[in-house]
Amino acid sequence: MNDGGAKDTSGEPVAQEASIEQRLAQAMAELEATQKAVAEAEEELRHASCTVRSRDRAVEVTVGHQGELTELRFLDGKYRNMTAGELAGSVLEAAERARTQMSRQVMETFEPFTRPSDAVPEMSGMDVDWAAIFGPGVQETAHTAPGGPSRNRLRDEIHEDTEDEHDV
Repeated sequence: MNDGGAKDTSGEPVAQEASIEQRLAQAMAELEATQKAVAEAEEELRHASCTVRSRDRAVEVTVGHQGELTELRFLDGKYRNMTAGELAGSVLEAAERARTQMSRQVMETFEPFTRPSDAVPEMSGMDVDWAAIFGPGVQETAHTAPGGPSRNRLRDEIHEDTEDEHDV
């Protein structure tokens, strides 16, 4: 009579069940190692910040690990010769670039957890929609990121131009 299970000559189950137990133990060890690595990455990022100067070098901003503005500095008195719109544009441009750099640092830190496990093929890694978290521009590289003034500055200039047209 065959009960479907493989048995050795002593009637004991063969290595198939042991293999499942070994694989489960290996998967648990991998999971624990991943949890520890994620906790370490989170701790590292808690203390991370990014400082960026505006392209016109009038403003320097620092953002924290969640992209929050933590410091704003006006450099070399350049702000004194700027219009309110120019100064606002410089602040927004620097803050946008700093947030983008910080979000890329977060992505790089967590990227290893998105890859499948070599030791446990069933662990496919996290699937993270970075664009949904940080916005579509975060996945652009420095080579593909738009140059020049920020989109907000362009909108301000367009808005100012339409006001000038009404004054004519």
